[in-house]
Amino acid sequence: MLNFNVILMAGNPQQGGGSVQLFLMLAIIAVFYFFMIRPQAKKAKEQKKFIDNLQKGDKIVTLAGIHATVYKINEDGTLQIEVNPGSYLKIEKSAISMEWTAALNKATAAAEKK
Repeated sequence: MLNFNVILMAGNPQQGGGSVQLFLMLAIIAVFYFFMIRPQAKKAKEQKKFIDNLQKGDKIVTLAGIHATVYKINEDGTLQIEVNPGSYLKIEKSAISMEWTAALNKATAAAEKK
């Protein structure tokens, strides 16, 4: 003879585990938002502000490592930069490194103070 109580109990999963799983899923989403999505959005916003505030005569460093001075800001989203006196390049605004430019300007300011 089979014991039907054992068979019925084996077929019923435990109740109440869904709320714990939902909480863990929400916690994982929150971690992704605060440690990945939010900092990237903040950095992109700062990069856009930096590019929009560029002016003629600013010293910059491109992502390729080229040190130059902004010669002209074009209407089509590009810059004309002066690498050497009389030597010009046309680059996209997005090719400028905000971090390297800030480091260059910081080093230049520190050297001028001495």
